[in-house]
Amino acid sequence: MTTPPATLPQAVSALIDRAAEPEFAAWRRQILRLGGCTNPIHLVGTATVVDASTGEALLSYGSYGSDVYGGRLLTACGNRRATVCPTCARVYQADTYQLIRAGLIGGKNVGEEVGEHPRVFATLTAPGFGPVHTRRERAGQVRACRPRKRGDVCPHGTTTGCHARHADDDPRLGEPLCPRCYDYAGAVLWQAHSGRLWHRFALGLRREIATSAGLSRGEIAEVLRLSYAKVAEYQRRGLIHFHAVIRLDGPEGPSSTPPGWATTALLSDAVGRAAEGASLAAPGRDVIGARVLCFGEQIDVRPISAFGAGERLTSAAVAGYIAKYATKGAEAAGAVDGRIHGARDLVLLPVRGHVLRMISTCWWLGGLPDFEPLGLRRWAHMLGYGGHFSSKSRRYSTTLTALRQARAEHRAEEQRTGLGIGPRPTVTVGQWRYAGRGYSPEAALLAASVREGGASHGA
Repeated sequence: MTTPPATLPQAVSALIDRAAEPEFAAWRRQILRLGGCTNPIHLVGTATVVDASTGEALLSYGSYGSDVYGGRLLTACGNRRATVCPTCARVYQADTYQLIRAGLIGGKNVGEEVGEHPRVFATLTAPGFGPVHTRRERAGQVRACRPRKRGDVCPHGTTTGCHARHADDDPRLGEPLCPRCYDYAGAVLWQAHSGRLWHRFALGLRREIATSAGLSRGEIAEVLRLSYAKVAEYQRRGLIHFHAVIRLDGPEGPSSTPPGWATTALLSDAVGRAAEGASLAAPGRDVIGARVLCFGEQIDVRPISAFGAGERLTSAAVAGYIAKYATKGAEAAGAVDGRIHGARDLVLLPVRGHVLRMISTCWWLGGLPDFEPLGLRRWAHMLGYGGHFSSKSRRYSTTLTALRQARAEHRAEEQRTGLGIGPRPTVTVGQWRYAGRGYSPEAALLAASVREGGASHGA
């Protein structure tokens, strides 16, 4: 039920008319409880709350026959991207923070003993595909972008250096010095294979740890378990890099202690070697030439402390840092939010030159048989990256699903208490179907006021 945009006076007038209707209070509650979600989902159906022990129907509710919102129930969209829905992105960010934090100091059914396990915060970057404008700082001073001997030029006649001291908002940041020298095909293929490259890294890390301990891969699994949680972040040049928390546990996971030889120093060294050794051959050798894909030289590995005690990198800082990037996508590099459906759309994209060339390369390679399995056209708006932005190993900590379920159960308990059902065990049985999304003009105005006021989903 998406409605066309309305002017502010029209929306205000519609809201005033709505306020005079008998169902206004119920209609307003339905909008407020969304917490300012920008694009809610409409559902049609019914549900019944049943006593789990007796089978007695305690409460029935549904959308049919209601004029509160055109006979529809509205629910938050749940989108994780801040550019799409800031309200739902904040909830996703908070859940990600709790998930990461639980794997560092315990909580959410994870024992506090994980705070004593070896943990590091690792950043794995993309390699270089050509020089780009960058902001360099040292000792608090901004340095020249790429100091080179004046007069040095590339084969296309473009200077190979840049002596500018770029500001943070300089639009040149991330742009290649010479677009014709930049390896756009290699950059796109790296994006498309970065998930597989991470998998190679994880396998190599286990192998490096086993080698350091003088054990085989089969033997290491009997005494040690590797857990991680990671997030992908877009750099200004349009390529992702991975931030990851990597932890060593005993063979039973977080609740078991790793062997004494499994130290933070050993883990740090193994991460560096595994990242340097991870590589794979890109497809399309006969079409665009051979390429070996690997991580960049800038590999950063830092130990994590549980509660600070004067150390620079605390568990809370790491959890907050990772959660911040969990709600961002390719738009952070200047790309677009939605998928591109045809080549003609490329002409109208509101993006800078470098991003447009990345997208165009995705479209070109995606139309060639050798690269069809990569789905590059499908992920052109993501500059070729089609992987998950946040992921974790199975036993790192709790899951986003568990956190959402706990929140839903808490709200259901509040609802039961408010209706006088009491603490008895209940089961909700219902059937709902999708019926549209969006707001009417007056509802959009009310939702905007909720966002401005910082109201929560529980309003």
